Amino acid sequence: MDELKLIALDEEDLKIISAHVQDAVFKPVGIEYLPRLATFALVLNRFVWEKAGETKKTGRAKGYERRRTVLSFRRVLSVRSIGFARGDEETVLSLLALRFTPTGEGPEGTIELTLAGDATIALQVECIEVQLADTGGAWETAFRPRHPQD
Repeated sequence: MDELKLIALDEEDLKIISAHVQDAVFKPVGIEYLPRLATFALVLNRFVWEKAGETKKTGRAKGYERRRTVLSFRRVLSVRSIGFARGDEETVLSLLALRFTPTGEGPEGTIELTLAGDATIALQVECIEVQLADTGGAWETAFRPRHPQD
């Protein structure tokens, strides 16, 4: 099985996870914040960038792939979001990047989830503790996400 499982404990690790979740899509109903457990999680449909350039044995390019993925953040103190309605069950959000901004010199800071359409989710965290785990669901898609510089 080629399911991806990654953990980030520092800013460099977070950049690797960010690359793997670029262009993941999700609905607001897939967002869960559990303040008593200091945990924030998203259920995503991740575009599998690491396989985007593969070809079939025939030499033809194969279709692209998306996978069901859970992205969880631990040691979360608070969550803010702007640019979308949390109760909207039909909106599809696209995750573009994860960025960390430290507060002072310690490990605490803000993890910002940058979304398409000028939307953002900001997590105030004690430190970086992020886990990405593919959960098994995978399907082929004919569409590769495109960006203006592509």
